[in-house]
Amino acid sequence: MSFLPKIGLLVLALAFAQPSASLAQQPGTVKYKCMIQMTNYMGEGAYIVVSLINGKGAYDKTLYVLGSNKKWYPDVKEWHKAYAKKRTDISAITGASVAGGDRSVTVLEIESAKIDKDYKLRFESAVEDNKYYVKDLEIPLTTDALSAKSEGTGYIRYVRFSPNTSN
Repeated sequence: MSFLPKIGLLVLALAFAQPSASLAQQPGTVKYKCMIQMTNYMGEGAYIVVSLINGKGAYDKTLYVLGSNKKWYPDVKEWHKAYAKKRTDISAITGASVAGGDRSVTVLEIESAKIDKDYKLRFESAVEDNKYYVKDLEIPLTTDALSAKSEGTGYIRYVRFSPNTSN
């Protein structure tokens, strides 16, 4: 009987240890908390992909994926095409999908050298048996844009960023 509480403590310790290890900031990067507020749509949880887009409009990097079941990745069509050409390990950057009216807070790690240059953050969204938005929201990757509230055009109501100071 005393074995179960020890396992519970170990599971709890691992649950808290894993996120803090993954939140370690890399040199030359800046972390921002990204809060996504969803609209009150009806239906399943939305899959949202946050990508870094270069000045030519091409995918540079996947910053975060909200929705961990790979079965639904093809529904995020444009990102999935780019992802299929240049596979990266996204298992470490995925979280749960977000339902209508819900709010999600994630931490995005962005290369400092790309801020205030010719890059954008694209929020792409899809919901099972519903509409797909290739540009639910696009934000120029500038210091000013990262300090403002940005309105979405699809399932995302708005996005706000704040510097992540919890390192």
